[in-house]
Amino acid sequence: MYEQKTKETDKSVIEFIENVESPKKCEDAYKLLAIFTETTGYQAKMWGPSIIGFGSYHYKYESGHEGDAPLVGFSPRKSNISLYFATGDTTRDELLKDFGKHKAGKACVYINKIADIEVDVLKALIDSSIKFLRETYPDN
Repeated sequence: MYEQKTKETDKSVIEFIENVESPKKCEDAYKLLAIFTETTGYQAKMWGPSIIGFGSYHYKYESGHEGDAPLVGFSPRKSNISLYFATGDTTRDELLKDFGKHKAGKACVYINKIADIEVDVLKALIDSSIKFLRETYPDN
């Protein structure tokens, strides 16, 4: 049976951010913490060892695979900052056109620093992702 690896933990978000090696990434992580907290209205929680997540939802796929995940989140990694949004949100691509310097994967958007992006677009991406997940998984 599959066991979900990335689960909500009771580890300290502040302690995690304080241990980010790059002073600039640490500074950006605090800025993102404020932006995500204000935009979502949720308190930040650690998910696994390195993802700072906001809110949560329970998903269940047709395959029977199910689990819990944060509605949105971010992780200040060595090479870049990963921003986690809903997979399948069709408005994401449109919003990313005005986002600034980034790379996009299936569920993640990667940035080097906050100065490279439009914060208002980040807030719109957060709102859009949460709206999409609440519509897709209404029983949460």
